[in-house]
Amino acid sequence: MVGFVRTLVAITLLVSVYSVAGTTRHYEFNIQLQNVTRLCHTRSMVTVNGKFPGPRIVAREGDRLLIKVTNHVSNNITIHWHGIRQLRSGWADGPAYVTQCPIQTGQSYVYNYTVIGQRGTLFWHAHISWLRASLYGPLIILPKLNVPYPFTKPYKEVPVIFGEWFNTDPEAIIAEATQTGGGPNVSDAYTFNGLPGPLYNCSAKDTLKLKVKHAKTYLLRLINAALNDELFFSIANHTLTVVEADAIYTKPFDTETLILAPGQTTNVLLKTKLKFPSANFVMSARPYVTGQGTFDNSTVAGILEYESSIPMKNLPLFKPALPPLNDTSFVTQFSNRLRSLASAQFPANVPQKIDRHLFFTVGLGTSPCEKNKTCQGPNGTRFAASINNVSFVQPSVALLQSHYSGQSEGVYSPYFPITPFHWFNYTGTPPNNTFVSNGTKLMVLPFNTSVELVLQDTSILGVESHPLHLHGFNFFVVGQGFGNYDPNKDPKNFNLVDPIERNTVGVPSGGWVAIRFLADNPGVWFMHCHLEVHTGWGLKMAWLVLDGKLPNQKLLPPPVDLPKC
Repeated sequence: MVGFVRTLVAITLLVSVYSVAGTTRHYEFNIQLQNVTRLCHTRSMVTVNGKFPGPRIVAREGDRLLIKVTNHVSNNITIHWHGIRQLRSGWADGPAYVTQCPIQTGQSYVYNYTVIGQRGTLFWHAHISWLRASLYGPLIILPKLNVPYPFTKPYKEVPVIFGEWFNTDPEAIIAEATQTGGGPNVSDAYTFNGLPGPLYNCSAKDTLKLKVKHAKTYLLRLINAALNDELFFSIANHTLTVVEADAIYTKPFDTETLILAPGQTTNVLLKTKLKFPSANFVMSARPYVTGQGTFDNSTVAGILEYESSIPMKNLPLFKPALPPLNDTSFVTQFSNRLRSLASAQFPANVPQKIDRHLFFTVGLGTSPCEKNKTCQGPNGTRFAASINNVSFVQPSVALLQSHYSGQSEGVYSPYFPITPFHWFNYTGTPPNNTFVSNGTKLMVLPFNTSVELVLQDTSILGVESHPLHLHGFNFFVVGQGFGNYDPNKDPKNFNLVDPIERNTVGVPSGGWVAIRFLADNPGVWFMHCHLEVHTGWGLKMAWLVLDGKLPNQKLLPPPVDLPKC
């Protein structure tokens, strides 16, 4: 009997340990071609498991994910788990030639990582060329079992993922733009969960219909997976309560309209009307535009429908009023309202003592056209983009592997500039010389360095909002403003108490943003503009965070199935 009790106690302990430690969840991603029709155009499209958008991944905080990706198409493939910290598991992060060589045709790779200290809405997407136009899907991390949300428990949860539809192959579009040096063609529609909605030709049947009951609270998990566009979002005659951004709980606030940059997610509570309203309501999204290039000036619409016991025909349809396309003041006000919950359970651990103060300019520029060739960029040049005037050159081998194996010579330089080489009036009259320099340069940080980074927009080829995404970390947005950053005055207004914590932040058009983070995750971490067109032009760089002294502060060895270049 004693032995039986001992065994029972041991089993109970084991079960409780496992429920605390989390579950291992297995997913299979088959990368395959699938014919998809929208706007009366049928395209053979690269998909995961034949689905567009791709499958939803659901896990709990503390779970381990094993996602086997098998490539059945001719394109090279990698998948990024956007917003997952990847603590010591940088091999699973996914950006091509940064943390891994791509998965080639006929090969497979298991992305193996554990979700540590995170819960909320994120997403996954391809991280090579423009393939994320069709390779994307929600990544939903539920709280640990029996841990409630710090807001009203919703009756139902609904992911709404914003995307872009192209009538032609996006890979052909970017290939042509790369050849000519000009701006790429824009998308033909925006989508909600892959559906453009009734405002486009030949599209009424492809409309997202969100059916709701009256007097209920719904959690909408909003994700902007568009390639190149920040998007305003609103539902007619309904107020939304923001409760989370980039998988970080926020102090709740009410708004009629939201702005999401590509790479950003926002959770909102939608409280439906107390009685059946005898009407339908349009939810729509359209772009926020600050640059001077062409853009897709269209609107995606879906319908919020209230369920009724009696079928209702010809109900009135209410439409939302979205801000003007260039409404920077709305965007500024909205981002200033975002604050971390900063509670005892969900603290905002803002670094207070800073080891490294860094200043990066971000913006566009040009590169000279090749000899005996005409280019379609400004004044016959090629479009380019840079950070601190360094336009990132993608290596032909993966940076993380070359660092880990000690074979970095000739692959990258460890001397990324901490400030621009040439100071100028960044948001004033631009300099005559708009050429960028090119290089594969990394910013090296010792383990546990606390960093304050100011990102400054420039007026070269026009000021523009740039959504900057940092892999491997969340950061705190401690300040932002317009014009040139003033290191003497501006820090006095920093919020070091409850700033929003996120993984993607819009550098204001003609302004700056200051972020802080702790470099507590060893590996090579990509940082880039999440507008795919700017990433392709070189608006990207990488951080190399060195190992710490303790065993749990070191990058784990590469997995045996890591793809080779």
